Amino acid sequence: MGFVLYNAPQSTCSQRVRFSLHAKGQAFEERKLDLFSGDQLKPDYLAINPNGVVPTLVHDGVPVTDSAVIMEYLEDILPDTAPMRPSAPHESARMRAMLRFIDEVPTPAIRVPSYNLAFLPHFQAMSAEEFQALCDSKPLRREFLMKMGRTGFPKADMDEALGRLDRGLDRMNQWLLEGGGPWVMGQTLTYADIAIMPVIVRMDDINLGDTWADKPMVAAWLDNIRKEPAFGATYYHGSLLTEKFPHLKAARVDQALHATAASA
Repeated sequence: MGFVLYNAPQSTCSQRVRFSLHAKGQAFEERKLDLFSGDQLKPDYLAINPNGVVPTLVHDGVPVTDSAVIMEYLEDILPDTAPMRPSAPHESARMRAMLRFIDEVPTPAIRVPSYNLAFLPHFQAMSAEEFQALCDSKPLRREFLMKMGRTGFPKADMDEALGRLDRGLDRMNQWLLEGGGPWVMGQTLTYADIAIMPVIVRMDDINLGDTWADKPMVAAWLDNIRKEPAFGATYYHGSLLTEKFPHLKAARVDQALHATAASA
């Protein structure tokens, strides 16, 4: 049966897994879910991922959920194909600590400006009852959506998210300096790079690229990962928010801050 990947083009977690599969040269069937239409909340999908989020990788009929878990799973079953986990136990542990930081600090933070800039108009078009029903249907995202509401995240939440993104960049820059680049752990591309990749790409896509103007190693890292063969296959047209939502090409985060200041 091989590999079937249930994912969404713009989903940052989906992008991690697509890159991992392409980097390992692994063929897979891609099934794109329309998250706005609620494909991820339909009974057939909830049967394989009760959390109602993407991605889910089904391998020979067995579902594997959560992008970080899927990346590790691929390394477990394909350890000799484009290895992306250090073989030395102490280095592998160091990489996992990086993954933990990435998943706890910058990864959730990027959702706040993403929702305010790109997804908010969709929720504003809903009635209060429709929005509440949507929130209640989200096993993992209910409180997140409730906090956002139909007016967007207020300035205080945006400031907090941008601060967490700054801390993520500082830590990434520290890793690059310690290892000497070009990758987060030195000379070899690892899952730490793949985990942080969608955050950096998303920041650049929504006009936050100037955040690392004083961090040339981060800018060089982004140039390098864009040159990887797996990158183009991962970020096919429609994977960037500016491709899905053309109005974002002219949008600035400070505009979103101004727009939500009244609700602070």
